[in-house]
Amino acid sequence: MDSLDQTKVNEAAEEVVPVEAVKTETPVEESPIEEAAVPEAPAEAEEAEPQIPLMNTKEEVLARAQEIAEQGEGGNKQELELLKQLYYKYHRADLLAKQQAFVDAGGDPEAYQPEPDPTEEPFKQAMQQIRQRRAQLQAEQEQQRAENLERKQAVIEKIKLLATTPEEAGKSYDAFKELQAEWKEIGPVPAENVSEVWKNYQLYVEQFYDMLKLNIQFREYDFRKNLEAKTLLCEQAERLADEKDVVKAINQLQTLHQEWKEIGPVAKDLREEIWNRFKEASTIVRKHHQEFFEARKAQEEENLQKKTELCEQVEAISTDGLKTFADWDAKTKEIIDLQAVWKTIGFAPQKVNTQIFERFRAACDKFFTQKAAYFKAVKEELNQNLQKKRALVEQAEALQDSTEWKQTSDALIELQKQWKTIGAVPRKVSDELWKRFVGACDKFFEAKSAATAGEREEQKENLEKKLNIIERLQALAENATEVSAQKVRELQAEWNAVGFVPIREKDKLYKQYREVVDQLYKKFNLHHAEQRLNSFKTTLRVSAEAGANTLARERERLTRAYEIMKSELQTYENNIGFLSASSKKGNSLVAEIQKKADKLKDELDLLRQKIKAVEAEMRREATEQPKAE
Repeated sequence: MDSLDQTKVNEAAEEVVPVEAVKTETPVEESPIEEAAVPEAPAEAEEAEPQIPLMNTKEEVLARAQEIAEQGEGGNKQELELLKQLYYKYHRADLLAKQQAFVDAGGDPEAYQPEPDPTEEPFKQAMQQIRQRRAQLQAEQEQQRAENLERKQAVIEKIKLLATTPEEAGKSYDAFKELQAEWKEIGPVPAENVSEVWKNYQLYVEQFYDMLKLNIQFREYDFRKNLEAKTLLCEQAERLADEKDVVKAINQLQTLHQEWKEIGPVAKDLREEIWNRFKEASTIVRKHHQEFFEARKAQEEENLQKKTELCEQVEAISTDGLKTFADWDAKTKEIIDLQAVWKTIGFAPQKVNTQIFERFRAACDKFFTQKAAYFKAVKEELNQNLQKKRALVEQAEALQDSTEWKQTSDALIELQKQWKTIGAVPRKVSDELWKRFVGACDKFFEAKSAATAGEREEQKENLEKKLNIIERLQALAENATEVSAQKVRELQAEWNAVGFVPIREKDKLYKQYREVVDQLYKKFNLHHAEQRLNSFKTTLRVSAEAGANTLARERERLTRAYEIMKSELQTYENNIGFLSASSKKGNSLVAEIQKKADKLKDELDLLRQKIKAVEAEMRREATEQPKAE
């Protein structure tokens, strides 16, 4: 040591503590800090969890990955893993949607060939760039720690050399302090070498001090400087107790402990006191750190419970009863509100944070997938209804100028019935389509109303005429005679000469007319049939005088006429059954055929009586013939 006189060094050598005594002591302040409690690389150990936003598309995921790649810092492992999961989830969903669209359009599922995703290659490149950067950073750190290990081992070897030459220790003091300064400047070494390197360094530093032949004043000066440095570290550690950011505080405490290790010893009687002060300050900071992480753990468990409840609420939402847009909008708002609540809740425990997020996202995705399917089905139904109603509009517009009043009226009424059976159409065209349809119908019926105004007045007059005819027929029914029968035929001819009546009165009016006419004809036919039968019997007596052969021929003629008339009646009845099933109630054609059928029945009844009369006459002739002999 050039600044000190060699004589002072020799004199101080007598007051230096013996080497053996130093080796057997373990200075209190030099006790190593527990490696688990204060790791060498606190920044990595306390890496903060990333604030990961909700990303709903693969484009958002790609943008975030490219942003991390451009920053060149390697990103956070948890976030990178989530980015990868989200991207390929959305990527697979997109592929399935495109394949389903291909199949829905009529494509063969086996023939589907997915198109390249324009985001996939950029995403892979960004992730590869990030992986390469992380690998590079890790390799650089490992290389640097290895280099630091070599440098520290070299420093130890140099101090060891100085400590093994006691006679040169005083002259090498400056070199020793330089080696200590160099040691402080060297960064961390591999974790597996930390303890061993530190122990070796501390061993040879103590050996150097023990063998240093300095005078007691210089030794006290060195102890005093070390005490000042360690006192400053104690004060800094004590101030950390008031630091609000406990992670920052524990990291700074780690740095203070590292500096403490680099400072040499203090006077023996102060060693325990200064160390206890530093240890107590460290204990307070560690306690705050422990309390912080226990509170954070409790908060994360509470957050997990809240997020689990949100998942259950979304999963419990049923879409079975959602039949209208308003129903779906109400449930959509409910889910969006739950998503807003989710964003206000902090992280769950790291080991389940990703899983609970995926559960929530899956429940939301399920709802919105079902909503999309519903809206797609509704849209398809609306479009189908639109095509149907457009077809009806075109048909109505094609008929709006027609003058075939009856036929066109029936056609338009049928179109209106069909319109009512068709559901809703897209709102933006609904009013326009309805106005076109109603406009076409109104145009025709207004034209028809104007054209048939005179006809309606005439029909009202015809109604009064026919009501008057019915009244006169009812009067005849009260006193039916041969004279009134002729009058009935005259009134029927008058009825047929009257034109149409209002359509709504037609069936009711005809029913009244038919009832009174049938009543009259029933009376007339009965009276007339008796006269015809009596007249036939009289004629039959004359025929009987002509001989039995004449009666037989008459019976054969009547029987043949009976069978022909019976067959004709069967045809009428078949026609009535067919027309009744296919025609409207009160159809005039059915009534006319029924009238003819009733008349045939009366004629058949008269024929049966005539045949019986012939057979009776034949029996009488057969009975009387022997008497004549």
